[in-house]
Amino acid sequence: MSQSGIHHITAIAGPPARNVDFYTNTLGMRLVKKTVNFDDPGTYHLYYGDETGQPGTILTFFPWEHAAPGRVGIGETEETSFRIPQSAVGYWTHRLLEKGVAATREERRFGDTALVFKDPDGMRVALVAVPGIESETGWSNGVVPAESAVRGVHGVDLLLEKAAPTGRILTDVLGFEEIGRDGTTTRYRAAGAPFGAIVDLHEAGQFLRGQSGRGSVHHIAFRADEAGQAAMAERLRSEHGIRPTEQLDRNYFRSVYFREPGGVLFEIATDDPGFAIDEPVATLGEALKLPNNYEPFRSEIEATLPAIA
Repeated sequence: MSQSGIHHITAIAGPPARNVDFYTNTLGMRLVKKTVNFDDPGTYHLYYGDETGQPGTILTFFPWEHAAPGRVGIGETEETSFRIPQSAVGYWTHRLLEKGVAATREERRFGDTALVFKDPDGMRVALVAVPGIESETGWSNGVVPAESAVRGVHGVDLLLEKAAPTGRILTDVLGFEEIGRDGTTTRYRAAGAPFGAIVDLHEAGQFLRGQSGRGSVHHIAFRADEAGQAAMAERLRSEHGIRPTEQLDRNYFRSVYFREPGGVLFEIATDDPGFAIDEPVATLGEALKLPNNYEPFRSEIEATLPAIA
């Protein structure tokens, strides 16, 4: 397996126009793909990331206009975090306050500074200051300066009854290693991953179970090449008694899915073929892209989808 770490994170949102405005105009991320939910073409599937949509920089949403709110609890992703340069903490502190972003506060995690807040749908997000990444290229849409821009996914924090069974999947199947503990949280890192390297497991014992809905994370996808994906799927079956799905073609990557022991939906996604397969990098995210089986119904689909810009 030549790739490792998080490939993308997929969450559920409310009104799509509000979602686009927040992630592009407040956080300064690029809308790199505008397509539909392959299982529900009456709603969008929106992808945000860096300039080219590199795996490890991607956050995606299924935005349902009238989705009921979700509830964070056991078996759910508690928080999604992004990397920012250490030098950008002051910039982002002022920007979030200026934009009236809900529940902004500063915390320390494993020695790093994190700015924690909620998006308009109530999803908990953090910007984690990572030393030494100032020289990494930051994509700028002119709203956020390139030197302060988000530098890809930092990681996710999963809320679990017991951390150890999920930890075994991370280390034995997905290429992570345990690197530290802080109270009831155990941190895992994917060695060599430039983005999306961190998974924190927060063990909460007997607690209220999570409920999927607006503001909740639907699934976490991990990177693999084609051979690595097949090997991971086989190891899940043979060593852990978990039966992943057959491989599904998602146009921009190929995926298998499984429910890990703590209840969180995991995906293993290939890097190939990537987001530039059906539109040039310069115009990523500008046109509505449909899978071939939906193209005959384009006019009906476009009439159903709400305007987002």
